[in-house]
Amino acid sequence: MNPQAMLISISSLFLGTTITISSNHWMMAWTGLEINTLAILPLISKPHHPRAIEAATKYFLVQAAASTLLLFSSTTNALFTGQWDVTQLTHPISCLLLTTAISIKLGLVPFH
Repeated sequence: MNPQAMLISISSLFLGTTITISSNHWMMAWTGLEINTLAILPLISKPHHPRAIEAATKYFLVQAAASTLLLFSSTTNALFTGQWDVTQLTHPISCLLLTTAISIKLGLVPFH
């Protein structure tokens, strides 16, 4: 991989992590997670082998589904509580959906 492309991928990973950690709004947290997803894809598919491309495609599809679930949980929370703030997650359905989405993104046991 080109050194400039590697530098951009690594700096995008740090940027996405920083945005996610420092956000108070669900859309900014989602944006940071998406930056991380898009930054890791070139690193997964770096060895130009069909299995690496397949792994990157599967990773992208699973992460896109988890991001959709995260957006749905934040929208559901905003519908029930009227708040888009990360700290105001009080509705049980939204909490369950968010826990599921984060578990998928982290690759925890039932979702690995």
